[in-house]
Amino acid sequence: MRNMMLAAAALMATPAVAQEAQDPHAGHDMSQMQGIDHSGHDMGATGGAAADEQAMEGMDHSMHAQAATDGSADATPMDHSAHMGHTMPTVPDSEVGNAPPPPAPTDHPADAFWDRQRMVQARADLASEGRFFGNALILDRLEYRPRNGRNGYAWQAMGWIGGDIDRLAVETEGDGAFGSPLETGEVRAAWRHALDPWWNFELGVRQDFAAGPDRTYGVIGIEGLAPYWFEVGAHAFVSNKGDVHFRVEAEHDMRLTQRLILQPSVELDAAAQDVPELHIGSGFEKIELGARLRYEFVREFAPYVGVHWERKLGETARLARVDGENPSQLSAVIGLRMWF
Repeated sequence: MRNMMLAAAALMATPAVAQEAQDPHAGHDMSQMQGIDHSGHDMGATGGAAADEQAMEGMDHSMHAQAATDGSADATPMDHSAHMGHTMPTVPDSEVGNAPPPPAPTDHPADAFWDRQRMVQARADLASEGRFFGNALILDRLEYRPRNGRNGYAWQAMGWIGGDIDRLAVETEGDGAFGSPLETGEVRAAWRHALDPWWNFELGVRQDFAAGPDRTYGVIGIEGLAPYWFEVGAHAFVSNKGDVHFRVEAEHDMRLTQRLILQPSVELDAAAQDVPELHIGSGFEKIELGARLRYEFVREFAPYVGVHWERKLGETARLARVDGENPSQLSAVIGLRMWF
């Protein structure tokens, strides 16, 4: 009987051993552990939640309040009043463009190795031979002007020789009709002095050789490159007879392509007094407008086509009508521009 009871107990213990292998805490029966006081460890779910709630109610949250206060204090703006005196010094503006150049050096390192007199002569030769000196001949306009029954021609050319500061410039221009006397013609020679990189001062003489009385003029004026690349000239002329004339002219190269260039131009002449022998009245004398489209096969050679309009003004126009002339002329132009 006793053996049978032991066998039954062994069979009942086998599932318990398997369960213990699956759950290592399965054999920890808390109710059988009477020697341990669990009064401080209330394992009941309801009792544990109540104990936690009571514990939370009894906690001193003053540290959390302080942390919240500290955090809000950090969010307030900083007081920079202590740094108000730390201002950056103001940098004064400096003017650019007209400062005098530094003085020329008086010591020459080569003098320590070579004879001083020979080096003085060498520097003088370099200054003399190293300056720019050149010349050019520019045939700006050589053109044919077809008109109604009075086909005409015109030219404008300029040559110069000299350096980059001073040079001698010779210019000539004129126009006329085939089979008729020359209408206008002049040649002008002037000393040209550079005022700055853009403008030149001119002083010289002009000689007219058209039909009618000859005139010789003294010339004074300026010419140069205005902003936006306008070539501008303004001159005053005083003749050997005492009459005074003025001329303003401008032109501009508009590069349509690398080789195709449109050149509009304008010229305005005026007289300070009546000059009856030259059929010129006081005031504005005439205006000329033109537009020429040229094609540069090379920079030195460019044929062109265009249009030219000339209009006599004021008293000069009235004198032209008295002589049976039309004060306004419009013509196409075909010409050639080249320079050497």
